[in-house]
Amino acid sequence: MTVKPDITWADFEKIDIRCGTILSVNDFEKARNPSYQLEIDFGDLGIRKSSAQITFLYEKDELVGKQILAVVNFPKKQIANFFSECLVLGLYGEDKSDVTLLTPSLPTKNGMQVG
Repeated sequence: MTVKPDITWADFEKIDIRCGTILSVNDFEKARNPSYQLEIDFGDLGIRKSSAQITFLYEKDELVGKQILAVVNFPKKQIANFFSECLVLGLYGEDKSDVTLLTPSLPTKNGMQVG
């Protein structure tokens, strides 16, 4: 496994990672890879949508109410007929289909920033 090139503190400060709570989960049938469409509450930042390839390890009903970490300052990305407004963070397993979500270890206020 290779390590990516060094970045500066200023580079890191550009990334806006926030905590949010998943409100709803739907199958994303038009996605090329198995995915869910998520609606996530980020508190004062509002509700944002995301497409997430997390179907291998997570069932829809266990995701509702789960707090996750996501990058909220990427531009919107169109995936099929859906606009993803944030990037949910996770760890790849041996196979890129088995993604483990990054979550806070304790309940956290929606919209809290990683820093």
